[in-house]
Amino acid sequence: MSNILEIKNLTIHYVTDDEVVKAVNDISITLEEGESLGLVGETGAGKTTTAMGVLGLVPDPPGKIISGEVIYKGKDLLKLSDAEMRKIRGHEISMIFQDPMTALNPVLTVGDQIMEVIRLHQKVSKAEALKRAMEMMEMVGIEGGRCNEYPHQFSGGMKQRIVIAIALACNPSLLIADEPTTALDVTIQAQVLDLIDNLKKKFNTSLVLITHDLGVVAEVCDKVAIVYAGKIVEYGNLKHIYNNPLHPYTKGLFGSIPDFSHKAHRLNPIKGLMPDPSNLPEGCAFAERCPHATDACRSKQPEELEVETGHFVRCLLYEKKGQ
Repeated sequence: MSNILEIKNLTIHYVTDDEVVKAVNDISITLEEGESLGLVGETGAGKTTTAMGVLGLVPDPPGKIISGEVIYKGKDLLKLSDAEMRKIRGHEISMIFQDPMTALNPVLTVGDQIMEVIRLHQKVSKAEALKRAMEMMEMVGIEGGRCNEYPHQFSGGMKQRIVIAIALACNPSLLIADEPTTALDVTIQAQVLDLIDNLKKKFNTSLVLITHDLGVVAEVCDKVAIVYAGKIVEYGNLKHIYNNPLHPYTKGLFGSIPDFSHKAHRLNPIKGLMPDPSNLPEGCAFAERCPHATDACRSKQPEELEVETGHFVRCLLYEKKGQ
């Protein structure tokens, strides 16, 4: 299969008069057609900024894409004009934004909002666009007849379904879903994930799923990238990451999940906080929280190593083993 998306050495900073926030630092990702990738990490790790970089939506100022390439179907998106990107956004690449409450326009009917995307990218009549909008609503489990209703008339889970309908209205090749189950109860979360997975298979859409929930990733994704302080610290397929986690941060994430097969009085969280992205340490960003950190970790940036075919880790522990 050919690659639909290649992110190469992407670096994005937010520059203000007072500080430089290093949000994304040299991130590289490859995604094949029809494949799903989970971007996993704590809040503030740089996951959403990476997605915004792909779509050309990094607010400038203060955001600046310092370096890198975003190759989509052989074209570097970072070199395209705003007009060229507008033709791709919503048509070939779509995004499900984090909060459906703010993603929808409160003064337009949901039908008008789905139709707007269809008519922007496809030369169809208003009647044809309305028919397509109603079909999309039916596809996400909402009666097409409700297309004349406004966002406030729908529950949170239904709003998220409408956002998914808008994102998939033009059959995009690549879907970026940013925390699509945030603020939804567990039952609705499962329904939304099933919906995304089924529609992805139906249209052979590639998916980038941004989340901090490893359980969600296990349900939906083929590959996983663990993001910490703007860098990918571990990257591989689902089996690599879940059966053989290597980076101390990845192990910490798994260790903080409740294990119902063992009796425990307390959860085992990762101690400390992620470093301030405007004041990143000289060495490994995880060193201050890492149980295996040495003086070398605090002074040297670890290189990315391929420890087995397709399984990459950025940690000095494995540099020593590889020597």
